[in-house]
Amino acid sequence: MSLSIIGNWKSNGSLESNKSWIHDFKYSINDPEISNVAICPPFTYLDQMISLTSNLGLSIGSQDIDSSSGARTGSISINACKDIGCCFSIVGHSERREIFGESNMYLRQKLITAQESGFQVIFCIGEPKEQQLAGTTNNFLEKQIIESLSDLELLDGFTIAYEPIWAIGTGKIPDIKDINATHKFIKDIVQSSSKNNFTPNVLYGGSVTSKNAEVLFKEKYIDGALIGGASLNGKEFAEIANIFKNRGF
Repeated sequence: MSLSIIGNWKSNGSLESNKSWIHDFKYSINDPEISNVAICPPFTYLDQMISLTSNLGLSIGSQDIDSSSGARTGSISINACKDIGCCFSIVGHSERREIFGESNMYLRQKLITAQESGFQVIFCIGEPKEQQLAGTTNNFLEKQIIESLSDLELLDGFTIAYEPIWAIGTGKIPDIKDINATHKFIKDIVQSSSKNNFTPNVLYGGSVTSKNAEVLFKEKYIDGALIGGASLNGKEFAEIANIFKNRGF
């Protein structure tokens, strides 16, 4: 399964607002059976959202997974996610890296565990403002990729999400042509470093809205979007999905 438009709700939502979100999404999406759109609500709402979306083509994923199970207080195992109907997880979001100190090697282990369980991964990479200003974005991204993915056999559905950290939640995005070039660079590095020469889809994340989605999705190497703030509004999120479907190629 290839996912193109993914909403990351982070620590947002409630039992009642989630119902309203589904209503707004359902009546705003042009194709209710669209199969490449997904959301990642907080763990506490996974079961509810899986139930509410049973008649839609909307997939539900987790925002993170643990690399193990058992005596891991507060962690969520892959098997637990699969048991309630999740089909994928985000791994390596910049907030997990920064706030929880998750290293490239630790994220590599999460990926290995997920793939051994047949669980799809959306793997996040991205540079901080310092690297962007210094012109060393590609070097930074290459290090993240090599340390996390080198010599691994990547499975169908494995996807990279490129999120420049300085663009998340700021309303600012890099130059569109620069994003496209970075996506091509990421594809090339993953292809050359993975054991099976796998070329992933690469999603863009960082202040994506319905206002800038059309210009993003016209670019050759941008395969979709990982959406934060704009995904909290069901109508807005549906509009971005509609734009992606109608992108013209």
